[in-house]
Amino acid sequence: MISLSRSCFLGNPGICGSGGPFSQGQTRRAPPLGVVAVGTNAARKSERNGSVVLENAAKEVVELKSTVHGGDKDVYGEDTASEDQPVTPWSVSVASGYNLIRDPHHNKGLAFSEKERDAHYLRGLLPPVVISQELQVKKMINAIRQYQVPLQKYIAMMDLQERNQKLFYKLLIEHVEELLPVVYTPTVGEACQKYGSIFQRPQGLFISLKEKGKILEVLRNWPEKNIQVIVVTDGERILGLGDLGCHGMGIPVGKLSLYTALGGVRPSACLPVTIDVGTNNEKLLDDEFYIGLRQKRATGQEYAELLQEFMTAVKQNYGEKVLVQFEDFANHNAFDLLSKYGATHLVFNDDIQGTASVVLAGLISSLKLVGGSLADHTFLFLGAGEAGTGIAELIALEISKQTNAPVEETRKKVWLVDSKGLIVNSRLDSLQHFKKPWAHEHEPVTTLVDAVNSIKPTVLIGTSGVGRTFTKEVVEAMAANNERPIILALSNPTSQSECTAEEAYTWTQGRAIYCSGSPFPPVEYKGKVYTPGQSNNAYIFPGFGLGLLMSGTIRVHDDMLLAASEALASQVSQEDFDKGLIYPPFTNIREISAHIAAKVAAKSYELGLATRLPQPKDLFQYAQSCMYSPNYRSFR
Repeated sequence: MISLSRSCFLGNPGICGSGGPFSQGQTRRAPPLGVVAVGTNAARKSERNGSVVLENAAKEVVELKSTVHGGDKDVYGEDTASEDQPVTPWSVSVASGYNLIRDPHHNKGLAFSEKERDAHYLRGLLPPVVISQELQVKKMINAIRQYQVPLQKYIAMMDLQERNQKLFYKLLIEHVEELLPVVYTPTVGEACQKYGSIFQRPQGLFISLKEKGKILEVLRNWPEKNIQVIVVTDGERILGLGDLGCHGMGIPVGKLSLYTALGGVRPSACLPVTIDVGTNNEKLLDDEFYIGLRQKRATGQEYAELLQEFMTAVKQNYGEKVLVQFEDFANHNAFDLLSKYGATHLVFNDDIQGTASVVLAGLISSLKLVGGSLADHTFLFLGAGEAGTGIAELIALEISKQTNAPVEETRKKVWLVDSKGLIVNSRLDSLQHFKKPWAHEHEPVTTLVDAVNSIKPTVLIGTSGVGRTFTKEVVEAMAANNERPIILALSNPTSQSECTAEEAYTWTQGRAIYCSGSPFPPVEYKGKVYTPGQSNNAYIFPGFGLGLLMSGTIRVHDDMLLAASEALASQVSQEDFDKGLIYPPFTNIREISAHIAAKVAAKSYELGLATRLPQPKDLFQYAQSCMYSPNYRSFR
């Protein structure tokens, strides 16, 4: 008997193939692998430990339609086989027996066939019934619906992800509208707040100040080696909940689940990371269940050096084309990190760029309901942080693109209110650098309602992170100035939303075009049912990331964000508009993501930033072929 290390097969072209992860139409010969049982007692003992003997069968030609499936290298041989061909469940060795049903990558639970149970020593380890994956999905969704508390549903979903990866994603894809609020906002906010109490096993890498000088070594501890997307947070500004320190890990885990479910990026290509530099949250520091460093946040040079080491190690370990998504960093760090590494790494900040892109898409599609062009409208923001200034800049860029006016001029269509009032020229010397472009000539205004009455905006956007700040007086002022006021209350979770859907529709007599950051239920007003939209970043970042990966893009450009916005807006149907919606339903999110990926990739090729050559003829079809499939595969 021999024990087969996985690494000895990764370099063998006869098994894993010699082509790159995005090669198409290749033909190569691969010896199929047969499993042979050996009849000695010693052999049986080894078999129970997962070792096998391999023999070569007759050689055959394998036609490859695509070897992408989410951008990861074909480690397991799944992409070299068609859907009906069996694959080998590689682990450290060929997984079998008890180890196989404990491996979330390969576990199928009661869906293992009779043949698979014989071949992989599963007899007696499972009940005798064999069921389909479809029945498993039905069983799981029924079980999750039994929970009344959203956090319990979240814990059940995370437990499933750790037990059976493909079933988790199959369930999430088929019930995306129901489960998206469970695995991400708003429930993920509560999960982060209670992360220490519900923590069971690590789902990503925790890099703290203790690892300074050893970050490259830490990255190499992660079992998957072909990482293509990293979502990283330092936990200082989690949603609208503030500094949650190490408990912010729920955000990268949730985001990457959506990268796979909605964008089709292979799970093994995704890496969640939390940078732990301490927390200034006294409640967490006093919490016996807190899992992070018990110290005040590191700042200045110490913080910068740790982030520099991390970014250098990421590039060294995973290469030029790994996508690093910054998530929920505080304003003062978020802008600096994006500016510093935007020219040297493939980086993306979802709070700044993703939010901006999805909001711009909603504004473009809303023009079908209110008429005119973006340049005809006036925009007023409550909140001048990452999200607010990011959205404002993308709006100005899109107006500049449509009108050929300089962006310095188009910025004058956009006004921002922060905690001190309207941002105007007289405050210029005291403003943070990212607010200065939005200081316009106007007398000082200290309250939002006065700003609405003075500026008379057609669009009111909330990114303040403070709940119920769109008061009745503010919303009624918007309704008095506009026949169809556009009101976007974007702060997360729902408790931090600037106003509820019911308040917006009631205070505008049903005339508002309303969207929120987290979902609200339908509202009945004077016998008519209004369905509020959700301006959810999940519309954009999965497809955006897939577009970058499938084209081998090396840098993010603002024009790619504009392309993503236009692609999303184009997916809103007349039926959606008739319901007052400015975003398409999530039920078609994978197709929407493919459209976005295609447009982003096309722009990347146009800008000369794509390295995956030659360019596919049909980028939409190619994007679909790249997507990870959660369907079970047959095992040899």
